[in-house]
Amino acid sequence: MLCIMSANGETELALAFAQIARRLATHSDEDSLYGSVVSLALEVVDGVEHAGVFVLEDGCIRGRAVSDEFVTEIDALQLQAGDGPCLDAMFDPAVTYVSASDLMIAVEWPKFGPAAVQHGLRSVLSTRLFADRPVSLNMYSRLPGAFGAVDRTKALILASHAGTALHAVTSQMAQARTSENLRAGLEMRSIIGQAQGILMERERITAEQAFDVLRRASQNLNVKLRDVALQLVETGSAPLPATSSVGE
Repeated sequence: MLCIMSANGETELALAFAQIARRLATHSDEDSLYGSVVSLALEVVDGVEHAGVFVLEDGCIRGRAVSDEFVTEIDALQLQAGDGPCLDAMFDPAVTYVSASDLMIAVEWPKFGPAAVQHGLRSVLSTRLFADRPVSLNMYSRLPGAFGAVDRTKALILASHAGTALHAVTSQMAQARTSENLRAGLEMRSIIGQAQGILMERERITAEQAFDVLRRASQNLNVKLRDVALQLVETGSAPLPATSSVGE
């Protein structure tokens, strides 16, 4: 459990700043990072009873991490209504956070507000993560006026660190995908080269002619070139076009 209580408000925020950074720096994938962000919100921001993360992926808004079923229900209300503080925080780059002290009297979200109150929600604090795509940390409370100035500051600190951690994670994942694609590409070239060598030796043809044999077999059979080459390398035979047609 993260403890940041202190008689001195500045010391409290400094401790929060350092401990949040350490916790978020340990993640190597997005799901675990989002889960940690939600857990930290519950621990660090005093007024938070429920928390979740909204992410825009492939043109759709998804809840990638939630503390409980209540968050799932509130998130669904916002998406159905098409308005809400969390959506404002996600898509308005001019704001750092959106706070609703009491949805019972708020007029900014005419569809979401009344529906959320019926579900027992009164206070919302949502802040956009400082990331390269729309992501928001959404914090909820069943009490009115749950989030004060210190809570908002803590939320912004958390969002800032979470955005930095998310950028690092996505960069690592992109590098891993690039490395895997490069490895797969080199492996494919090696297999095709081996298959070409087998055909060149067996049929006394050139490398270009051998590649053309593999290419035409791939097209005729509607099978990937790599798979045709792999079958030839592993078994010594493949359903190839007649070599007499090479060069036609």
